[in-house]
Amino acid sequence: VQVVESGGGLVQAGGSLRLSCAASGGTFSALLMAWFRQAPGKEREFVASISRPGLSQYFGNFVKGRFTISRDNANNMMYLQMNSLKPEDTAVYFCAARYYAGNSHVKHSEEYDFWGQGTQVTVSS
Repeated sequence: VQVVESGGGLVQAGGSLRLSCAASGGTFSALLMAWFRQAPGKEREFVASISRPGLSQYFGNFVKGRFTISRDNANNMMYLQMNSLKPEDTAVYFCAARYYAGNSHVKHSEEYDFWGQGTQVTVSS
C-alpha cells in the first residue's frame, strides 16, 4: 500500500486547509486510515482516524471540533478539513494506514504500517 499526501501550505491563523491522501496498491476499503502530525522537536501526534466504511471518526484532544476527517472508498481517497487553524497546528502532516478488522480506533503511530512522506502545514500568526 502506498499513500501520498497533498494539500499542505502556508495559511494565516484562523484560516482553513484541506489535506488529501491518495492510496494505491491495496484494498482501500479494508484500511483503517489516520492522520498524524509532527512539529519540529516534538513526537509524532495523533490527529484523527476514520473507520473503514467512514461511519466513525476519532480525533485527538487538541482538535476540539476544528477538523473533520472523511474518506471516499470509491476513489481511494481520504481527507482532512482543517478550520480555525492556529500557529500551534504548524507541523508536517502524515497519512497513515493499516489493515484492521476491528471496530475500534487506533491512535498509536507504531500500530500503523503504511505511511506517506508528509505534507507541510504552516500557520502564521
